[in-house]
Amino acid sequence: MTWWRRLVGDLKARNHLDTYALSLVVFSFAILSLLSDELNENLRWAVLLSGVGLLIYRLTLVPASPSPVELLHDRTVFEEAPLAPLLRDARDVRVFAPSAVNLLSPQTCELLRKTVLNRRNGSVRVVVLDPAETAAIAIASRQLDDSLEFPIQRLPQSLASTLERLKLIAGWRTEGAFSYRLFPYNPGFSLVLVDPETPHGRVIVEFHGFHNPSTSSRMHLELVAGRNERWYRYWIQQFDRVWEEASAPEILTRREKP
Repeated sequence: MTWWRRLVGDLKARNHLDTYALSLVVFSFAILSLLSDELNENLRWAVLLSGVGLLIYRLTLVPASPSPVELLHDRTVFEEAPLAPLLRDARDVRVFAPSAVNLLSPQTCELLRKTVLNRRNGSVRVVVLDPAETAAIAIASRQLDDSLEFPIQRLPQSLASTLERLKLIAGWRTEGAFSYRLFPYNPGFSLVLVDPETPHGRVIVEFHGFHNPSTSSRMHLELVAGRNERWYRYWIQQFDRVWEEASAPEILTRREKP
């Protein structure tokens, strides 16, 4: 029910409160008018004119056209708008990437420890490629490394580094839950989801493409909750499908759910 999610989201964000409040009053008086003839005539007209006045005022505002795409950019945007504010109050973070070596830097891992993983109901889930799938890794390396004009790292080594880091994180004693899985091939995109089931959720999609000057130049698409629900939900479901198809590592991660 998109309208219900929009209503709840507006109320939590305190958007259009005047409209909702007056609408409630108008509808209440409309119902009372049907049930009783004892309402003061002047009061009826006051409520009616207030509703008309608010409607006219709203028509004078220039609405922001809802766009399915909030931001189109590349990785350099995180230099100006880092992840810290996005993760400050987050409780649900989901990541899928071939190696996630750039995203899961020591600084980001420490940030996750102090925010999401520091909360009792916090959850971080990560999916990366399975290094045992040598053929798939070779193809992904050809796409992600060999097609760059200015490569600075290689997928196999980056993946090995990330897996070592994920194993260490899985051993942390934190309030929140952490788990990771391995996927057998690269579908051509990466995902970062932050509180996707909430009204302030964010979904960031990176498309790998065929040829790029550098890793940081890949196209990013950012979707927000409440805008174009179809594609917002689509990319959430993409992660959910990846998670379901991915396999748990040989050493079970902490608090991994079956």
